[in-house]
Amino acid sequence: MIQTTEVKEQIRQYVLEEIAKTKGINQITDQEVLTKNGIIDSMGIFRLVSYLEDTFKIRVGDEEITHDNLQCIDAIERLVISKSKKSLAGN
Repeated sequence: MIQTTEVKEQIRQYVLEEIAKTKGINQITDQEVLTKNGIIDSMGIFRLVSYLEDTFKIRVGDEEITHDNLQCIDAIERLVISKSKKSLAGN
């Protein structure tokens, strides 16, 4: 079973290292709105979704790539946990 604290930490690390730091941002909170604060743009969203799919072995549908699902670390974690549970239930 996937550990939620581990999921959040991996997501936070990826967003910080691969997206935020390239824009000179060295710190983010788990509730910070990533698009509003200029941390992530449309290209970054697609990179993030690709990372989530590869890392957590989930499939994020086009209809799930929404502001609500990807607005902050907490929301992204909820999406990953939800998708992981559905994936496990489908096996």
